Amino acid sequence: MPSIFSRIVNGEIPCYKIAENDHYFAFLDAFPLKKGHVLVIPKVEVDYIFDLDDNVYCGLMEFAKVVAIAMKKAISCERIAISVMGLEVPHAHVHLIPMNTTSDVNFSNSKLKLEPEEFLTNAAQIRAHIPQV
Repeated sequence: MPSIFSRIVNGEIPCYKIAENDHYFAFLDAFPLKKGHVLVIPKVEVDYIFDLDDNVYCGLMEFAKVVAIAMKKAISCERIAISVMGLEVPHAHVHLIPMNTTSDVNFSNSKLKLEPEEFLTNAAQIRAHIPQV
């Protein structure tokens, strides 16, 4: 059975897309730690990030870098954190999280409850800084 992320890529589940190319996909986390929290995934469904083929892994990090640079331009924050947890969905992914303090990246924190308009605005602000990838 396809992962929830594969279903998002296939258009079966809606998302707030940030960027996409033939191999990678970035979208806003539906349960963000901070406004603008993005998930970046390879389109190939592999459970554990370190089981990815080296080229796919490196490409994922390059794609995440492009998205993180756009996020930094769009969101007022000190840095964009990157985190790989890998337990919540059996599909390799990285979290890109706007941060001002290390506590902003604590996954034990309560998740934000945003209105659809806030997601749409956040996505549009980030997309405005994405070059063709």
